[in-house]
Amino acid sequence: MRVRDCEPRDLDVVHALHVDAVLHSTAIWQDEPNSRAWFDAWLSERQRDGWPVVVAEVDGQVAGYASYAQWRPNAGYRLTVEHSVYVLPEFRGRGVATVLMGALVGQARAEGRHVMMAGICSSNTVSIALHERLGFTTVAVVPEVGRKFGRWLDLTMMRLPLV
Repeated sequence: MRVRDCEPRDLDVVHALHVDAVLHSTAIWQDEPNSRAWFDAWLSERQRDGWPVVVAEVDGQVAGYASYAQWRPNAGYRLTVEHSVYVLPEFRGRGVATVLMGALVGQARAEGRHVMMAGICSSNTVSIALHERLGFTTVAVVPEVGRKFGRWLDLTMMRLPLV
């Protein structure tokens, strides 16, 4: 497995992961997926602003991606980041998310970031368990702050100190 910076040629896979997550899961609390063109601008903005977007390749195929950016917009939050990580179904359970997260955490530490945050739908026990294995701890469970598929969703906030 190889982790590298995301390139425009990878965005078809990134978009496909996004569409799947929006339409079939509670990983992204949107009702409609972003367009493929939206991801061109997203990647360009992330790269311009110095935020990492990385992909994992397995046997030359993009298996997943991960990214982080500042947790909240005000300057006081500049050393706290929030990440996202997504893996294609056929590669789940093979350590891809762990490798991607290792790359992100390493980069965040090298940049002098202080904390990495994760906001996870509380019913996503697989993601919560992954984050626990990586050293994240639950700092809050906020009930019924999202709504999707006709039901209220709870948000589990997790935190990883980077220093």
